[in-house]
Amino acid sequence: MKADEIKLGDWQRILFGDVSALFLVEVFFRTLIIYLLLLAIVRWLGKRMSGQLTIIEMTVMVTLGAIVSVPMQISDRGILQGAIILVTALGLHRGVNYFSMKSRKGEKLLYGSPTILVKNGVLQLENMREVRISRQQLFSELRSKNVMNLGKLQRVYLEPSGSFTLFLREDQFGLALFPPTDHEILSLQKGKKDEMVCQNCGTVNNTQSKVCYNCKQDLFIAAII
Repeated sequence: MKADEIKLGDWQRILFGDVSALFLVEVFFRTLIIYLLLLAIVRWLGKRMSGQLTIIEMTVMVTLGAIVSVPMQISDRGILQGAIILVTALGLHRGVNYFSMKSRKGEKLLYGSPTILVKNGVLQLENMREVRISRQQLFSELRSKNVMNLGKLQRVYLEPSGSFTLFLREDQFGLALFPPTDHEILSLQKGKKDEMVCQNCGTVNNTQSKVCYNCKQDLFIAAII
């Protein structure tokens, strides 16, 4: 459209574009058909599509979103084309799942594997950098699961779906997970002066060394239980 053809008072163009008002009725039926077809496709994809998604499942969902807009809104495009693309996307997803079931290497390549973020109360900083999880992001997730200190954790896994899996152990002294700005709650925690813990990785400093043997940092704080 040329610049001189654009007029602010042209309500026909603003509301209906370059198609007739009758096309809005067609859009309604197009949307209804595509919606029902998409609902069936997602149902066939399995229960995982309604839960936390893996990388492959997220890719499929984004693909489906890109597919459905054109046959619903573009007047010169038929619905059959969009339907074929939807069915093709379903076939590709099923094919990828079949391949991953037949091959462990393929499954790891496509879906990834869990990453250890905490081991025996100590942050695995190298793994956290690899998956780009900050300390505060992890601490926020742990606080939401009512974990008050790292010493309570035997393992924390970051699953391929992006969820966190926690395995607890008997309460031990560890690094407090409360926000450092909440001085009131921190002052109420049961600590032990001779049990110091590294503020960077959570390693308990049993040797009273001036430098953490795990991460080589020199910032220590009293451990809590």
